[in-house]
Amino acid sequence: MIDPGDETERLLELVRSEGVTVQALLLTHGHVDHVMRAQEVKEALRVPLYAHRADLELIQAAPQQAAFFGLEPGPVPVVDGELKEGEDFRAGSLVFQVLHAPGHSPGGIVLVCGNSAFVGDTIFAGSVGRTDLPGGDARQLAQSIRSRIYRLADETVLYPGHGPATTVGEEKSSNPFVRALDF
Repeated sequence: MIDPGDETERLLELVRSEGVTVQALLLTHGHVDHVMRAQEVKEALRVPLYAHRADLELIQAAPQQAAFFGLEPGPVPVVDGELKEGEDFRAGSLVFQVLHAPGHSPGGIVLVCGNSAFVGDTIFAGSVGRTDLPGGDARQLAQSIRSRIYRLADETVLYPGHGPATTVGEEKSSNPFVRALDF
């Protein structure tokens, strides 16, 4: 399961109703909306939680992030293992290539599995992740998008943390925010 930040009961009910066996929780980055309820899901499913080490401070600060945004904090997620650049993460028959993609956060990652990529808040359909939060960096974000995401095949489907899916080809040809990051 990727980024179980909220709607714990709905996620757990979906796992039960679909008969899915979750083997791990993976965090694309450490912002509160992606990690806020991860510990609750972890405990309910009794699975390990993985993230990039550059976002461990953000993850530890989840209660402060929640307070800043006026959200009710959940328990601080305990990270059990690291997702590292260039390493594959295996969960059952699925193999995810881990790409470090800083910019939205220092430890942002992209998880590539076949012709799908789970991009967190690095890029959205027609937009990009914000860089005004702690650890954000517009230059790094632009570099990450170009060197990590835009090097994937054009038909690769991008699944962002918010909003609809898109493709690498669509974003290369029409995303005005990536072009605006050219400075």
